[in-house]
Amino acid sequence: MGADNGMLKFEPSSLTIQTGDTVKWVNNKLPPHNVVFDDKAIPTNSKDLATKLSHQQLMFAPGESFEVTFSDLPTGDYSYYCAPHRGAGMAGKITVQG
Repeated sequence: MGADNGMLKFEPSSLTIQTGDTVKWVNNKLPPHNVVFDDKAIPTNSKDLATKLSHQQLMFAPGESFEVTFSDLPTGDYSYYCAPHRGAGMAGKITVQG
């Protein structure tokens, strides 16, 4: 979270994984950052699932991390963003394949 070149973005911004894989977000530059899944941009449109997947708490220290295991979830695209930097375009997408 936060590119080495100082850009407010997730690297990579797009990732394809298999059901059961774990994704780890690591705080890098220009904190604070968090990971918020958009309930209108996940396969089930479920607010409960989006909340379960999200890490609303802001991370300030370099190296702080957060993990999500995508098991027992529908396949498809899961879009997320960093709440403090959403306006700057800090967003990403995970595609879960079966």
